[in-house]
Amino acid sequence: MEYKASHRFADMSARKIRPFATLIRGRPADEALELLRFLPNKSARILEQVIKSALGNAEDLGARNIDNLIVRESRVDDGPIMKRIMPRARGTAYPIRRRYSHVRVTLSDEG
Repeated sequence: MEYKASHRFADMSARKIRPFATLIRGRPADEALELLRFLPNKSARILEQVIKSALGNAEDLGARNIDNLIVRESRVDDGPIMKRIMPRARGTAYPIRRRYSHVRVTLSDEG
């Protein structure tokens, strides 16, 4: 059985979160949480929250053994981009692109 959780509109670009998503993919869920706990990045906190949510969903849906769940899918997609303009010298303007992302984690039983 698969148990999913997602964090939509995460306040960070997908490019910054993806290396941590590849780091936890294929690992047991408790090992992935332990690994992320010791990383000092905001993206590690975001992924940690999503994994905890997926574990909570698994417990709520009646997973037999939560200790045996494995991170089958950890995917980070681009979200919307907020576009702003920063005024600069001599009447020019620089664009500001505030990027968001969607984080999805799927936990699955072995077998």
